[in-house]
Amino acid sequence: MSSGTGITDADGHPVAVTITAGGPAPRDPAGPAPAAPEEDSVPPSRIGIRLTPPTGELLWSCTPEAARELAAELLRAAEETENAPEGHPVTVEAGRLRRGDVRDGDRAMTVESARTDGSTVHVTWKSGAGRTWTQAYAADAAIALKRRLPEGR
Repeated sequence: MSSGTGITDADGHPVAVTITAGGPAPRDPAGPAPAAPEEDSVPPSRIGIRLTPPTGELLWSCTPEAARELAAELLRAAEETENAPEGHPVTVEAGRLRRGDVRDGDRAMTVESARTDGSTVHVTWKSGAGRTWTQAYAADAAIALKRRLPEGR
């Protein structure tokens, strides 16, 4: 990655980002020396991350597993930001709910599935903590949504 990535510091200045695969981030020679490895030990593989804002340089490293978790969180946040509504919550009839719709409220609730049975809609919700439950609504009940995914997603 380079400074053209669109990553900025809190003041809006571009920040160069360098990712190093297979080893720790390059160390600042003026900084403290790393701890000596124990004899016969093989250090675990690391991903190096170097951020270079105008105010200095930050060196981080993480395991491949932690890098995947960070990437997944960044992807989730990017999708949430791109799909955020342009104003107030939208209200839809329960019969028009679709997978991925997010209910407006204090707690995150996402539609896992919605099944219509006559004039009743059975909606399976998933909480931010990963719990699921099903609630029944009249098909014409108004449900306020914080976020609605575009058709076909």
